[in-house]
Amino acid sequence: MDDKAIVWKNFLLPYKFALDELKTKVNIMVEETKYMREESLIEHVKTRLKTPKSMIDKLHRKGLRPTVNNAKNNLFDVAGMRIVTPFKSDVYHLYSLITKRTDLTIIEVKDYIRFPKSNGYQSLHLIVQVPITLSHGIENVYVEVQIRTLAMDFWASLEHKIYYKYNEKIPKHLEKGLKEAADTVKEMDDKMKVIYDQVKHLDEDHDKKVIPMYFHDDGGGANR
Repeated sequence: MDDKAIVWKNFLLPYKFALDELKTKVNIMVEETKYMREESLIEHVKTRLKTPKSMIDKLHRKGLRPTVNNAKNNLFDVAGMRIVTPFKSDVYHLYSLITKRTDLTIIEVKDYIRFPKSNGYQSLHLIVQVPITLSHGIENVYVEVQIRTLAMDFWASLEHKIYYKYNEKIPKHLEKGLKEAADTVKEMDDKMKVIYDQVKHLDEDHDKKVIPMYFHDDGGGANR
């Protein structure tokens, strides 16, 4: 491994620690919520670190020299976390939990759910600062967090594959199809939440109608 590779590898280390730290915090929030609500707030979590090549290419596109200092000061998505939730309401509930934490600082919010991109992309994007304690002291590390539903994640995954297959120049008919699919995703998210709430209310009504059994101790054991 040459000196440049070692420099970039060392640069990425705090970002790896930040992802590990943030994943632990998210798991704690989810487990606490699950304990209180008896339902899961997320489906799954994925993390990733940009490669040195990817960072260098992005710095070039920004017209900046490809140095670790420029990467640290100008790239806020070196570390990324994607959190997938069952429903849209869970996206905002999780966001609310993150805002209440004193050990995280939200730097930026981009709400592509309320205001989708022109191609139909939907997701809630956050840039958060995660404090990491290292041997030389505390370092605040930027992490990009994307929170979206299962349906949004499926759409984004497909769009990403098409985007790179056509070298960022998607044919018009596919672009139109993706936009229509994005509208369908929004409708499905809303419809599935309505169905879920209806089922939940039915379960609650059923529980209320269950007649409890009482036992009376007359000294000879429970009545039969």
